[in-house]
Amino acid sequence: MVMIHPFKSIRPATEFSEKIATLPYDVLNSAEARQLGENNPYSYLHIDKAEIDLPETLSPYDDQVYEKAASNLQAFLQKQWLIQDDQPRLYLYELTMNGRAQTGLVTCTSITDYTEGKIKKHEFTRPEKEVDRIRHIEACDANTSPIFLTYRKNEQIQTLMNDWKKSHGPVYDFTSFHEVTHRVWLIDKPEVIEQLVTTFAQEVAALYIADGHHRTESAVKVGQKKKDAHPEATDSAEFNYFLSVIFPKEELEILDYNRVVNVPIEADFFEQLEKSFTVAKTEAGKPAQPKTFGMYLAGQWYALTAKEAILSDDPVDGLDVSLLQNHVFAAIFDIQDVRTDKRIDFVGGIRGMTELEQLVDSGQWSAAFAIYPTTMDDLLNVADAGKIMPPKSTWFEPKLLSGLFVHDLETNNA
Repeated sequence: MVMIHPFKSIRPATEFSEKIATLPYDVLNSAEARQLGENNPYSYLHIDKAEIDLPETLSPYDDQVYEKAASNLQAFLQKQWLIQDDQPRLYLYELTMNGRAQTGLVTCTSITDYTEGKIKKHEFTRPEKEVDRIRHIEACDANTSPIFLTYRKNEQIQTLMNDWKKSHGPVYDFTSFHEVTHRVWLIDKPEVIEQLVTTFAQEVAALYIADGHHRTESAVKVGQKKKDAHPEATDSAEFNYFLSVIFPKEELEILDYNRVVNVPIEADFFEQLEKSFTVAKTEAGKPAQPKTFGMYLAGQWYALTAKEAILSDDPVDGLDVSLLQNHVFAAIFDIQDVRTDKRIDFVGGIRGMTELEQLVDSGQWSAAFAIYPTTMDDLLNVADAGKIMPPKSTWFEPKLLSGLFVHDLETNNA
């Protein structure tokens, strides 16, 4: 079973919450972050992507960037734009998009649970991305953005969370990027906190990373390093835990994560394609069911339906993204490593089919492929099997905003 850990969050003063909260660092490039932060001194991007306060010629991985992040965090605290709760608490974070709401429990989760496999992953990570967040966490001595976790719904936990929401007002309530409404409740009653901690410890066997594999690996490595440096610290030391928001899987939605390729389309392309798929012209590019794909080529949409011979019961090989990768990109285009091959790119489903059409019609890409979304059950089955999904298999919306919660590692107090 898993541990959750109440903590003294660093969070916005209520009047600044909407100004501070922003999109996560890893969905914005430096130019986009500069634009968002330029006229908003309160933006958390001044901490999460501190290169926006330094010359554009400076690398975003320069030592000065991490030093600036730490000094900006302290400045936000000194100005009381950010405040720190005086007692360990839990929090509820509700996001509502297009009428659909999801509510997560904001807490800290255990590094030991991760290393023992109770917090399960489904993606590989890239070392260079880990290093960036390791340096950021170490400079700030804090988990500066949360990990997005999920679990199989537990009715007792749901009842406790719902009852708290019904009987208490939110401390934050605002609508921000992409018309998503964000509401946060503070759970400060010791009996309720203890009930939640106990229920997770007794009834929740595993947590799953939905989004944030790099942040998880970085947080764990920083915590382990600090633990080695402070052998006298108890198990309750803050660096033994990392900031998380935990949602029941039943409330989450995965959008499609589509592909565009820039490859020569050979004369026998359709002949090769028909070895694994039935192919037909169509007006609609978006697949209506699993094991079907949309392909946009030369101004025309095609429906591709996987033939029985290529289907698999394996939790990874049977994924729609795997079928497309194995039987089109690798077999026909010789795109073997989608992490490094510049001939392929990825387009989040929130951009729609029109975006795929425009990318191909512009001549920048030769073909686009629309994929039926991976399901939450797919994700959990892969993680339970100890396997890894292909890159860019899941696109979650809405995004958790950064700046609403910061976990102080309290190294100097260990």
